[in-house]
Amino acid sequence: MGQGSSSSDDSTNGDGSYSKSCTSRRERIKKKLSLHRHLHRRGDRKKNGYRSQHPKLSSLEDFAGIALVTIVSAEMRFKDKWLACISIGEQTFRTEISQQTMRPQWNSEKKFLLERNGPHVAKVTVFETNRLSKNHLIGYCEVDLFDFLSRDSDSGIEVKLLDPSPPNGEVGNIYLSCSIEDPTETEKSFARRILSIVDYNGDGQLSFNEFSELINVFGNQHAEKKKVELFNAADENGDGVVSIDELATLLAVQQEKEPLINNCPVCGEFLEVSDKLNSMIHMSLCFDEGTGNQIMTGGFLTDKQASYGWMFKLSEWAHVSSYDAGLNSGSNASHIVVFDRKKKRLVEEIIDGKIVLSMRAIYQSKVGLGIMDKGAKELLQNISERQGKKMNSSESAKDIPAFLKFFKDQIKMDEVKYPLHHFKTFNEFFIRELKPGARPVAYAGRDDVAVCAADCRLMAFNTVEESQRFWIKGKKFSLSGLLGNTHGSDTFNGGTLVIFRLAPQDYHRFHFPVSGKIEHIVNIPGCLYTVNPIAVNSKYCNVFTENKRAVSIISTADFGKVAFVAIGATMVGSIEFTKKKGDYVQKGDEFGYFSFGGSTVICVFEKNSIAIDEDLLAYSARSIETLVSVGMQLGVSVRKRTELPLPDINNIRMF
Repeated sequence: MGQGSSSSDDSTNGDGSYSKSCTSRRERIKKKLSLHRHLHRRGDRKKNGYRSQHPKLSSLEDFAGIALVTIVSAEMRFKDKWLACISIGEQTFRTEISQQTMRPQWNSEKKFLLERNGPHVAKVTVFETNRLSKNHLIGYCEVDLFDFLSRDSDSGIEVKLLDPSPPNGEVGNIYLSCSIEDPTETEKSFARRILSIVDYNGDGQLSFNEFSELINVFGNQHAEKKKVELFNAADENGDGVVSIDELATLLAVQQEKEPLINNCPVCGEFLEVSDKLNSMIHMSLCFDEGTGNQIMTGGFLTDKQASYGWMFKLSEWAHVSSYDAGLNSGSNASHIVVFDRKKKRLVEEIIDGKIVLSMRAIYQSKVGLGIMDKGAKELLQNISERQGKKMNSSESAKDIPAFLKFFKDQIKMDEVKYPLHHFKTFNEFFIRELKPGARPVAYAGRDDVAVCAADCRLMAFNTVEESQRFWIKGKKFSLSGLLGNTHGSDTFNGGTLVIFRLAPQDYHRFHFPVSGKIEHIVNIPGCLYTVNPIAVNSKYCNVFTENKRAVSIISTADFGKVAFVAIGATMVGSIEFTKKKGDYVQKGDEFGYFSFGGSTVICVFEKNSIAIDEDLLAYSARSIETLVSVGMQLGVSVRKRTELPLPDINNIRMF
């Protein structure tokens, strides 16, 4: 119930028609909504137009809250112009660039939807901005937003920024704040903020005319009929004025029962009447005025993309480069973006730009592959052999620090079994072992649960046909071509295909995904094409059926026969096994290793023998590789499904 009065001019004439005053006010309201629309579009701009990027929930139980995160400021070790980024899930946002200083001030905020089983660890990165093409990553930290769920109010924290290069020393501090709204508060908060648009004098109270003007802008006939009822319910003393808080509570309840808003007033997207929770969340995230702080700019996949300078943006505009996730990322774009399964966010794979351009020139054209057919295959073989000898020399050990620096935080030395000085050659470091327990095996006591065979980028498909539709574009790819004349290869017709792609920075020992007995190990000679997606996605190249490889058949009690194919690649002339034919093995046991370079393992399961985890299939269907580690859950035996309960997909052991 309101007290006092809220200043407003009469907005209707005696005959009920709207006066000029009302018309001008409606225009002002629309202008305010247009301002939010501008901010929203600026934050979520896509090259094919504007579209909603808000995730949707399947039920209220999935909703943990909406987090309002503010990147406040930082303390750095030297003066520069700084920008900060925050990444969570498939979204990345960035601040504006600060002034030249050691203490940048941003006060930039963004709202994030938190799902109970969804992404909740935010990565915050700070870049210096003194470069033309791209800016330099100086420090980063990770913050679990779930930690704020138990706090009563807006919480400010100071977090140490770590150097991305080993040994990950401190490079500064960053100051953040975060507050979490629960579902009820989210609804009230949105209603309160949209009502404040017509609170012209800012006294927190509204007259009926002011409230009516806002409802009229929505253009909803049901809302037109309900506005008198709602206002009178809040105006208990009948003085014609109510507080925004009281009216916001009633409006939120009404929106839950019978929605008054059918289209988002910010982005204009149609809101499904049957999906009231997601409609309210959508509008809350769109209507992102917040506390009046600077809104972060969005529409980025990773922090590296958000940090690129104007030279890259110019090349993107000129279609020289592009930045996207999915199949184009391998064949046409200059970057490879993958989904990190453990951290639940998109990350950019580190690869030298000159190498990308050369691979595109060779593998994405008939001319390039024509050159390969005229002797370049033998050249690659010779280069790989010479490089292998070089990496086995004592002089190569001096290249290890530069290798670690280039891949920054992607190689964790605290997991490695031996200290750096232990490695006398580069190849000794490349085939490094990990400490016991560094890669725990999911459901170690259950042989009906298959696990990931390598630290890698994974693609999984229920059939070969699906793999050719979403990923493998070589026209001559087939299971018979992959497995060769290996005994029993016909067993895998119509089977499930899992591709484990190892990049140079990865732990390069591969492990068994299942328990069983090794029946065969057959070596198949071939080329040494790269296994990078640029080649795999090429219609001119047949990497997996032409490269050197070793095919092993594992006989299991839970999955039938499983084919394990270790594929060599450019710079990888050596595939070594630490197990032999006839050995009985447990899932997670080491099987062998690749020497220097990128490489791939492909596992083929018999038809209808395994149910691959849904998240892996979903990203593969979007042509996005998933970053996984040895021992993570891969799938469950279909044959055991009626006898044993399936693991909860929402509680997969990622380690």
